[in-house]
Amino acid sequence: MDAALLSSVADGVATVVISHPAKRNAMTAAMWRGLPELLTGLAADPAVRVLVLTGAGETFCAGADISSLTGDEDPQALAVAAEEALAAFPKPTLAAIRGFCVGGGSQLAAACDLRFAEEGASFGVTPARLGIVYPASSTRRLASLVGPSAAKYLLFSAELIDAERALRTGLLDELLPVGHLAKRVAEFTRILATRSRLTQSSAKEFVDGRRDRDGYWAAQAAGSGDTAEGVAAFLERRAPAFTWTPPKA
Repeated sequence: MDAALLSSVADGVATVVISHPAKRNAMTAAMWRGLPELLTGLAADPAVRVLVLTGAGETFCAGADISSLTGDEDPQALAVAAEEALAAFPKPTLAAIRGFCVGGGSQLAAACDLRFAEEGASFGVTPARLGIVYPASSTRRLASLVGPSAAKYLLFSAELIDAERALRTGLLDELLPVGHLAKRVAEFTRILATRSRLTQSSAKEFVDGRRDRDGYWAAQAAGSGDTAEGVAAFLERRAPAFTWTPPKA
């Protein structure tokens, strides 16, 4: 099968699959270039409430396919552009990880809001094996997830760590038994799709520190009706029907 990014949308959840089975789902130059455009389209789709990034088969992503690069392409610049597009995706994102999550794969996973993995997964940040300066934005993102000491361990050594250690360091949010990842991801994303987009969007912006718009979000909350609906639904013991959507630019 050719290397490709496959996408589908069902029940409010967009799923993007990294598919390059011949090379453990390593990202080709075309895949790095194509991811930001794919994400832009999914971000604009009102049917999409949550995005899941995963790998085909039993591997998440083993990094970058260096052989796919042309002489004038900067692999690091391509990876950073894709990583930043994923981090800036305006809706909740979740990486569903099996097998190897290494190099550029770890960059993509770290750029998601949440990371769920199956037992047996392996993680590594490997630029020290190649003498590469890891991008500043990627380094800061990694350190914010796992802390300075764990980030240095990963970056200095380029050693792989198992899923249990990844969970302890904060690189993972949930670790599932083999065979249970898909069910748990489906269950959790269904929950996310029912929650207030107003809360999710404002929380993502605040946590990521991308902007300082307290006044903007206060005005959005005041005019949305979501709070009144949430309180009414709680008192009436029913599921809320939140209606807020982001204003069009």
